[in-house]
Amino acid sequence: MSGPTTAREQSKQGPSLAQASGSMAIATIVSRASGLLSKLMLITIIGSGALNDSYQAATTLPTMINELLLGGVLTSVAIPMLVRAEKEDPDGGESYAQWLITMAVTLLGIGTLIALACAPLLTALFVGDADQARPELVTAFAYLVLPGIVFYGLSALLGAILNTKNVFGLPTWAPVLNNVVVIVTLAVYALVPGEISMDPVRMGEPKLLILGLGTMLGVAVQASVLLPAMKRTGFKFRWRWGWDRRLAEFGGLAFWVLLYVGLGFVSMIVLTRVAMNGEGALTAYNFQWLVAQVPYGVLGVSLLTALMPKMSRAAAEDDTQSLVGDLSLGNRMSAIMLMPFSALMTVAGVSIGVAVFSHGASGLEGGERVGTALALSAFGLVPYAITLLQLRVFYALKDARTPTIIQGIIVVVRIGLLYAFLAISPPDKLAAGVSIAMSLSFVVGCLVGQLWLRVRLGRLRTGYTVWTVCLSVVASAIGFGVATGLAWGLVSVLGLESPVPTAACELVVQTVVGLPLSFGLMALFRVPEVKPALDKVIRLVRRR
Repeated sequence: MSGPTTAREQSKQGPSLAQASGSMAIATIVSRASGLLSKLMLITIIGSGALNDSYQAATTLPTMINELLLGGVLTSVAIPMLVRAEKEDPDGGESYAQWLITMAVTLLGIGTLIALACAPLLTALFVGDADQARPELVTAFAYLVLPGIVFYGLSALLGAILNTKNVFGLPTWAPVLNNVVVIVTLAVYALVPGEISMDPVRMGEPKLLILGLGTMLGVAVQASVLLPAMKRTGFKFRWRWGWDRRLAEFGGLAFWVLLYVGLGFVSMIVLTRVAMNGEGALTAYNFQWLVAQVPYGVLGVSLLTALMPKMSRAAAEDDTQSLVGDLSLGNRMSAIMLMPFSALMTVAGVSIGVAVFSHGASGLEGGERVGTALALSAFGLVPYAITLLQLRVFYALKDARTPTIIQGIIVVVRIGLLYAFLAISPPDKLAAGVSIAMSLSFVVGCLVGQLWLRVRLGRLRTGYTVWTVCLSVVASAIGFGVATGLAWGLVSVLGLESPVPTAACELVVQTVVGLPLSFGLMALFRVPEVKPALDKVIRLVRRR
């Protein structure tokens, strides 16, 4: 005779993962869509000039500092230890989770206070003396958004703890609430009279406070909504101090992951400093990156999530053949699923920018800047996905050193390219140069990773992968060539002349015709992986 199931026992039951999978897929799509909507409102309301550039530079600070303080450690040490403690400790890992939260709050709190005290120095580090920089405005925004460091860290940590307890739905939906708060903030900002003064900057201006504090509030909501879910699992928090001896086992791994994060931090500093030399360049780069991440976030991340457990098991069992097979499949699936979207953004990038981002204060120039940057850098989408997959193979092999070295190579190449484009690009074209530099660095990372894995694992079926990539390129080129011709013909027949309606018409035709035709041609070319890729897309569409 069994008694009633406790909350902790329920949290360990596997079916919750299957039940939550549909909600997670929908949440990912809604999160991307609501995030895009918030960015669209932002560029429509405040434009794509110096004000938005200053806001973008400031809001980068809490995310990067959180990564340095907690992000790398959370990935490499905290979560593996949490899973281990749940299995080994008599209390199911609750005391370790309490200690983890205590340490995180302490570390993040101290880090936040130091960051606030050093806000002008952080601004100088990120924007320097760039031509279009507004350091006083960046600093003012920084004072308002830097407290978000604590909430970014807690959101990630509490979400990870909930995941170990098989609670997946709410952590996936929490970012949507963040986006909703930002959308409401922007609506209030638009209704409040006045404007933000840039010379001089006045800290007490209502619009400055609304935009900065509203952004920070969104992250606070994202973290705080997870607290009731923690309580429902039976978790009871208490402050717990001391040191867990098991952490020493992960010290070497943590060092390399933290170095990896640090290299990314340096890369972001250089990118921001370079982009601030062209008006609207940082905003245009961030927005084109947001658009480019939509197909990867919906399709690429789900592929990575599905393959990672298989690759980890194969690595643990020293089954090199299976590991290579999973890597090869992941590379081919990345090309098949993402190449048509890369082609869409290449041929319709300017149309996307004009149709979506040229409204309100942004104007046609701002939309074209975003669209041009997107069109010229979209080739990096597939190499980006493949590079991340390659790095996960090294992590599956319990090797954190090699990904850091590859990251170092990518960052060195990226910094060199950024300064090269700064030297040769006129200020109004710098957004495209920064975006191209980022994509080229991923191409280099993809090639270096493939060569390194070839040395480490032996033959990687690279020829088969290259052939699949070529077929996907040819199919996408034909598909979007036809779609673009039809779009131009329809624009001519309708007699459209205004830029925004013309761009919207071209975008709709190129999307509706180009994507199905590209996938259809790959099926006609008998690419074996097309059917599972199409099944994945169809399932995601039906879940909407």
